[in-house]
Amino acid sequence: MPYVFADGTLAFDAFSSLTLAILLLFVGKGLSARVGTLRRYGIPEPVVGGVLCAAVVCVLFYAGGLRVEFELGMRDILLLYFFGALGLNSNLRSLLSGGRALVLLAVLATVFIAMQNGLGMLLAGLFGMDARAGLMVGSVSLTGGVGTTLAWAPHFTDVLGIAGAAELGLASNMVGLVSACAIGGPIAGWLIRRYPIMPSADAGLEVGRLFGDDSRSTLDYHGVLLALFWLNIALLLGQLISGVITRAGLLLPDFVGCLLGGIVLRAGGDLLAPDGGRMWRYAEMRPGIALISDMCLGLFLTMALMGLQLWLLQPILGFMAVAMLLQVLMVVVFTVYVVFPAMGRDYEAAVICSGFGGIALGSTATAVANMTAVAREYGAAPRAFLVVPLVCGFVIDLVNTLVIGLLARGG
Repeated sequence: MPYVFADGTLAFDAFSSLTLAILLLFVGKGLSARVGTLRRYGIPEPVVGGVLCAAVVCVLFYAGGLRVEFELGMRDILLLYFFGALGLNSNLRSLLSGGRALVLLAVLATVFIAMQNGLGMLLAGLFGMDARAGLMVGSVSLTGGVGTTLAWAPHFTDVLGIAGAAELGLASNMVGLVSACAIGGPIAGWLIRRYPIMPSADAGLEVGRLFGDDSRSTLDYHGVLLALFWLNIALLLGQLISGVITRAGLLLPDFVGCLLGGIVLRAGGDLLAPDGGRMWRYAEMRPGIALISDMCLGLFLTMALMGLQLWLLQPILGFMAVAMLLQVLMVVVFTVYVVFPAMGRDYEAAVICSGFGGIALGSTATAVANMTAVAREYGAAPRAFLVVPLVCGFVIDLVNTLVIGLLARGG
């Protein structure tokens, strides 16, 4: 139950906060289904509900001096489950099938991560801030997205002493999402008109299709229970891996261990029981993993966003505006003059360029949405739809976390 304290603070306990988060997730889903602009820019449903709550909290603070606080301890557990599920869904054979294009795009994205962080830290220093605050307008919020921002925000606030780190990172991510949607299609269209490139013979394939298993699995009690069991094993293994990482002197959040734990379990299960086995029935538990993953991510994002103190952004609005303008311009220049030539200067390269904004500024969903819009207009690009989601969803998350860990050491 919420409690009102004498100092004008309205505090929600853990149970009330979780219940409110579920309600806000429903609100976000409802608004996203009814407001076309939210769908067009790929704004996640939990972001809609969470930011709406944060806006109401901000109004209460300015209008009535009422500070609203939420008990969000459950949030961190939800994040671990999501990354454990992400690891279990990572198929190493699919990664290897990406070949040269996958490696090259991953290298380009890694180089751009360094450029993003270099620009952010330089601008933070010029504005008289801790240079590490620039990481929140760099690869933490842009390449990393909402989940990475919220996972790292406590370190920036509690260890580095950077006030308003979560608010700065999430505001930058929102600007990045919209910008990625705005620049992706126009960049690809300009490249296609500028150079004599045409779709391959695969243009007759279903546009926007991600190539994989088309089989349909049903959601059942046994599959969900099995998924929950292996997710718990992934988290236990992740704790051991996190301990090893910490003893090695690396600064990485706990979710990295869970991600690696899930990857190890998936690889081991596929190797030791390729036909399923009595316990490792991946095809049967895959719908359960997807369900648990989606629920945990949605509630995690909602809980993290609903408690934001947006008024902390007021002193740094100028810094954020300049940083985001330069970051977007750098994405455009890098995409046109580096990514396009490096990926082959062909139609597939142009479609990959439309998705690179999603890698550098938004999310996997943004990247795929941009590529789908281009493919519907000009023709299918199967290589692009294989490579870009793999880079977004697996390779860059690990690389970005390592880079952030090296740059965000406490002093």
